[in-house]
Amino acid sequence: MNYYYALLVVILGLGLGLLGIYLLYSLYKQKKLQKILAQPIQREYIEILKRIPLYNRLNEEEKKRIHKSILIFINTKEFVGVNIGVTDEMKTVVAFHACLLLLHVTLGGCYENLATILIYPYTMVTKQVSANGGIYTKGEFLLEGQSASDTVVISWHDAKKDAYHLHENNVVVHEFAHEIDFLDGSADGTPPLPYSKYNAWAKVLSHEFNKLSEVALKNRNWGKYKLIGSYGATNEAEFFAVVTERYIEKPEALKKHFPELFKELNSFYKLYT
Repeated sequence: MNYYYALLVVILGLGLGLLGIYLLYSLYKQKKLQKILAQPIQREYIEILKRIPLYNRLNEEEKKRIHKSILIFINTKEFVGVNIGVTDEMKTVVAFHACLLLLHVTLGGCYENLATILIYPYTMVTKQVSANGGIYTKGEFLLEGQSASDTVVISWHDAKKDAYHLHENNVVVHEFAHEIDFLDGSADGTPPLPYSKYNAWAKVLSHEFNKLSEVALKNRNWGKYKLIGSYGATNEAEFFAVVTERYIEKPEALKKHFPELFKELNSFYKLYT
């Protein structure tokens, strides 16, 4: 047996071994998923969901679908409380809003890259260093949530307030919009889309982001852009997360003032007929 033949045998052996591991892992995941879906959703979860206005907007078929998604989410993610005990209410509130965004979206999984949800009791105070023209400044700012790598950070005080009272903001929706944005490999304000839809999406969202940025820079004559707010002008990724919040929380207002923007968001999320 010459050297190259032996090397080929080794490579093929390694390849087959890795394939076997992958198939075994896929089988394990499939069986785990089947086991999760075989159990009914807990009554405690349903009672919590009934208190959420966005849940009560769903029809019966959508409720059945999201129940399954919630079970998968809760049983495949690790919830970690920081100076707070994790409760069923926390898990249900976070899982519902995360799964609502993907209720009619086919992306091949339930935030599969996400492993951990860190829950803090209150809004976090964090330090930031920024540079402008070579001048570095330090400051503190309030953080209701954060999405980074395989972890989402949530302030429970803010998440709970947003869940039970409809208004413009929703911290869980905002952070999971970032998670969806990350799915195509970059946080650029564009979620995974069919190639045929990229141009229309980019044209509409770029136009509205640029207009918002102009208004925010002048900080006057906000007009309809007051609905989106200045934070959406931070960058394209934050703009996508903020307008996703408005799409979820204030769909009628968004459709009235930004019909093209609403159309593009609805072509992705598909939550409204």
